Amino acid sequence: MDPVSTVSLAVAGLAFAYPDGHQALFGVDFTVARGERVALLGPNGAGKTTLVLHLNGILTGGTGTVTVAGLEVGKRHMAEIRRRVGIVFQDPDDQLFMPTVREDVAFGPAAAGLRGAGLEERVDRALGLVGMAEFKDRPPHHLSFGQRRRVAVATVLAMEPEILVLDEPSSNLDPASRRELADILRSLDVTVLMVTHDLPYALELCPRSLILSDGVIAADGGTADLLADEALMRAHRLELPYGFDPRSVPAPPGRS
Repeated sequence: MDPVSTVSLAVAGLAFAYPDGHQALFGVDFTVARGERVALLGPNGAGKTTLVLHLNGILTGGTGTVTVAGLEVGKRHMAEIRRRVGIVFQDPDDQLFMPTVREDVAFGPAAAGLRGAGLEERVDRALGLVGMAEFKDRPPHHLSFGQRRRVAVATVLAMEPEILVLDEPSSNLDPASRRELADILRSLDVTVLMVTHDLPYALELCPRSLILSDGVIAADGGTADLLADEALMRAHRLELPYGFDPRSVPAPPGRS
């Protein structure tokens, strides 16, 4: 098998400074294999958002490369990259703006030229994957926050992405909605990169984690191993909930 085909995401030497001179990334290197679920952890200000915005070309102009399924992120492949890298933002209302759930989920594929029965099948499949098929004709603002987050995930899945990037997916969810979303994410046949401060959620869903700190990858390994390393956690301002023992939690299924 072509080794490139087994890699969903490769980031090499990625460095970036904002126009005001603030250097956010200092040379980030990592790869994510197809089908992996990986958590991106780190304190506020570590550069996580800056890194994520490079994955589909929202931010450009730094040095180094980002490659998605063998395609280098840049102007030449931008439309295809944005189809392949689906970002689910922390606030679902940033992604839901149409009168009905169906129209929101259809928006991306329709803009890409899909029409008719093919479009309806794509919408139905995406809503089915997140358990929201019965809400197809509802206005998004009539849904609960957890339901809106699932629809936001469906809007990205409708584009049949290579990589699903989730920004704080468990934030503001009640325990039942949090569990339901975890079940959905585990069931998807897609590469997942999850940016989160919710360390137990990272442990539950992602066999592997990266710690981004001060603009570099400070650690890359099994999530349980990283969370159990008290000196590492303290050094990068990461704290588990009081009394939580990462070694007591069964490892999530999937590649580590």
